[in-house]
Amino acid sequence: MKNIRIAYLVLFVGLGLLWLLADERLGAPYEFFALRRSLVNFTGILAVGAMSLGVFLATRPAFLESFLGGLDKGYRLHKWLGISALVMAIVHWLWVKAPKWVVGWGWLERPARKASGGEEVGALLGFLRSQRGLAEQLGEWAFYAAVVLILLALFKRFPYRHFFKTHRLLAIVYLVLVFHTVVLMDSAYWTSPLGVAMAALLLAGSTAAGVSLLRRIGGSRRALGHIEALELHRDNRVLGIDIRLQDRWPGHRAGQFAFVTFDPAEGPHPFTISSAWHDDGRLRFHVKGIGDYTATLPRMLEVGDPVGVEGPYGRFDFAGGKARQIWVAGGIGITPFIARLQALAKRPDGRGVDLFYSTAAPDQAFIERLRTLAERAGVRLHVLVSGHDERLTGERLRERVPDWRGADVWFCGPAGFGRSLRASLTGSGLPAADFHQELFEMR
Repeated sequence: MKNIRIAYLVLFVGLGLLWLLADERLGAPYEFFALRRSLVNFTGILAVGAMSLGVFLATRPAFLESFLGGLDKGYRLHKWLGISALVMAIVHWLWVKAPKWVVGWGWLERPARKASGGEEVGALLGFLRSQRGLAEQLGEWAFYAAVVLILLALFKRFPYRHFFKTHRLLAIVYLVLVFHTVVLMDSAYWTSPLGVAMAALLLAGSTAAGVSLLRRIGGSRRALGHIEALELHRDNRVLGIDIRLQDRWPGHRAGQFAFVTFDPAEGPHPFTISSAWHDDGRLRFHVKGIGDYTATLPRMLEVGDPVGVEGPYGRFDFAGGKARQIWVAGGIGITPFIARLQALAKRPDGRGVDLFYSTAAPDQAFIERLRTLAERAGVRLHVLVSGHDERLTGERLRERVPDWRGADVWFCGPAGFGRSLRASLTGSGLPAADFHQELFEMR
């Protein structure tokens, strides 16, 4: 989380400082419309800068995973940038529109337009000036479209299959806003460091938008395969899906996830890989029927169905430096731990491990397999059934694992459960860096 905050602040503070250096009107005597012009530029720069980085992150650049702490953290930054772009775009729109309304109401007098004076301009600058009217019109409509599309993305009840299609339209909206920015941004800015920074952001964002529109996101990480076996655990509504890949797979570490496409019309969904990699072309996923799509998978999928898999992604890799680890799984959050148990059963690493598995819908066959696997891996398993056992809290965890201060904690489960556990443990002395959590929200 620390690094995504750093990236967020560097973008906005950096653009703000570069704008202060580039804007020539800030030291001039106060004049409302001159100030308004500066702030229109400033808010527009922040809005399109945030959107540029957000569009770039949507292409899932693997080289940023190490810095951000995983693709899940990258998507959290992507979400913050989208919200920030929306807010700054609204402020930008208000700075454009509100003074016009005030002039229309007779509360403010519009300054007289200055004559051009016959100044000579280059061909490029002359062309850009000739496009200002078009850029303003297109930018306004693109703004309205962006507001609708971003709000739809933030509305969790909007079905994923529709979100998957509508969100791609933001790439087109973004390219229109690039044109709007290039034409309307103060021409003096382009010869300053701000111009260099904006050119880099616009180029990166435009390239990413093209990749999205061509449907090439994650293209180098895709593999095709078919469903080899299906197993439904009815008591906890979890479907085990075995996939046999026909394309090369680079391998994965326990705890990583992949985007899986069962239905091209639905699009790819992220699922944690629940099997260790044995270089045999096989992957296993456990999917819980908790949404309008995942609930249909047991009756929709059949053995032999084609599947697309893109990945692996994530940094939930159990790579802490402590001699002891504590794992906490809530519900379907058990999946990365199953993969790690399989890996440890074949190659122990000498760490002492306690695994706490909290479930509201226990499936006895599933739990017995988990016990057997934990025994083979040398891991102490604690199963906690909601409504029967006491709820797992930081205090109860510390009671069950007395040497918890010398452990790394790895959590995967409901976000509220994770926040509560993190607050309790860090408040009692656990370093924040020793609590690892997957932010499994991709929208």
